Amino acid sequence: MDQVDKILERDWDAANQRGQEALAAGPLADSAYYDQPTGKIVIELNNGVGLHIPPTLIQGMESATPADMAEIIIDGHGMGLHFPRLDADLYVPALARGVLGTAAWMRSLGRKGGISKSPAKAEAARRNGRLGGRPPSTEKKTAS
Repeated sequence: MDQVDKILERDWDAANQRGQEALAAGPLADSAYYDQPTGKIVIELNNGVGLHIPPTLIQGMESATPADMAEIIIDGHGMGLHFPRLDADLYVPALARGVLGTAAWMRSLGRKGGISKSPAKAEAARRNGRLGGRPPSTEKKTAS
């Protein structure tokens, strides 16, 4: 066995070890389906938790049709979900942590939430205004 083979074998063994640790840590998908009446992807995890996620929040799935999501294949011992009609894959442990896309995607979701208008948000702003508005910053400003 030459040097390259030893390195490849060592890397292979390390990758297998990390994979076993990830499987042990979970959570993993036991089942997954698209629930057409609610318009959500439903994922039942091996820890008893159920995720109900609107596909419009998931990067790459925002324009998927119900037919696109009708078939979901659980891959990687429950670590992944594959949508054959979209050729899209989702990582279950990330979904369970609330990660629905790249960092930029998640920031864009936050921006959309920040600019949204709702009766509850308007009422909270009115209550805050009655209390004197936003409190002044306690940070000391330095002259530049």
